[in-house]
Amino acid sequence: MSYQHIDVKPISGALGAEIYGADLATLADDVFTEIHDAFLEHQVIFFRDQNITPQQQVEFSARFAPIGYYPFLNGLPECPEVIEVRKEPEDELNFGGVWHTDTAYLAEPPMGSVLYAKEIPETGGDTMFANLYLAYETLSDAMKAILDGRRGVNSSRKGDAAAGRQKSVDENPKDASDVQTESIHPVVRIHPETGRKALYVNRGHTVCFEGTSPEESAPILEFLFEHQIRPEFTCRFQWAPGSIAVWDNRCALHYPLNDYHGQRRVMHRVTMQGTVPV
Repeated sequence: MSYQHIDVKPISGALGAEIYGADLATLADDVFTEIHDAFLEHQVIFFRDQNITPQQQVEFSARFAPIGYYPFLNGLPECPEVIEVRKEPEDELNFGGVWHTDTAYLAEPPMGSVLYAKEIPETGGDTMFANLYLAYETLSDAMKAILDGRRGVNSSRKGDAAAGRQKSVDENPKDASDVQTESIHPVVRIHPETGRKALYVNRGHTVCFEGTSPEESAPILEFLFEHQIRPEFTCRFQWAPGSIAVWDNRCALHYPLNDYHGQRRVMHRVTMQGTVPV
C-alpha cells in the first residue's frame, strides 16, 4: 500500500509499523484516512514524540470508533474516558501482564485501544504483539476443521489476568456490579473490516470450549496459546515518553513485559467500542 501523507515503516515481518509525519494533536482527515489504512494493514501502529492532552487522546481515538470503557477502573478525574495504567517501583505484578486480547469476557469486546506513554522505566517495559491472522492461517486443515464453528468461554476471573489488575482496582475501583464477566465467542472470528479469519482465544481470558470442561479443553487450548505467540508471529515495541500504540483488538494479542522491577511506568489508555464477534 502506498501513502502520500505519512511514512509507514514495518517493524517486523509479522505485524506492526511505526508511522512518521503525523501530529496527532492536529490531524487532517486525509492524513487520518491513511493512518486507518495502515492500522488495518499492520494491526498495530506506533507513533513517536507525540505531545497530546487526555482530551486530544480521546478525540484521536474516537476517529477509529466510538469511545468505550474499561469495566473495573475509573478514568482520570479531568477526562474519565482515559484510564491510568501504572506500576510503582514496589509493585511485583504489572497490569495485564499475560498474553491477551482486551476484555474478551464482554459481550462486545473492544475494537482496539490507544496507549500513550507518560513515564517509562530506564530499561524494560516493552510491549509485545502477536498476529492472530497468521496464527489461524498456519494451522493445519485438520485443526481448522476442529475449530471452525466452535465457541470459547471467556472469563474475567481467570487467574493471571485478574491478579495483575487487582492493585489498580483496589486503588481506583469502579462499580462493576453490573459488568458482564463471562462471554462466549467464536474461536475463529471474522474481522468486520478486512474479512480475514483470526484465531480468537487468549491465555488471559479463555477458559474452555463451550460445552466442555476446562480440563477437557486444556490440551488443545494450551497448544493454541503457544502457537499464537510463535516468534515469527510477533513484534516488540520499545517505548519512550510520548510514544503511542494503537492496536486492533480483533486480530492481535498483546503482552506488556514485566521486566522493570524497582522502576515506575505510567501510561494513559483509551478504549474504542467493538461489536459482537462473529
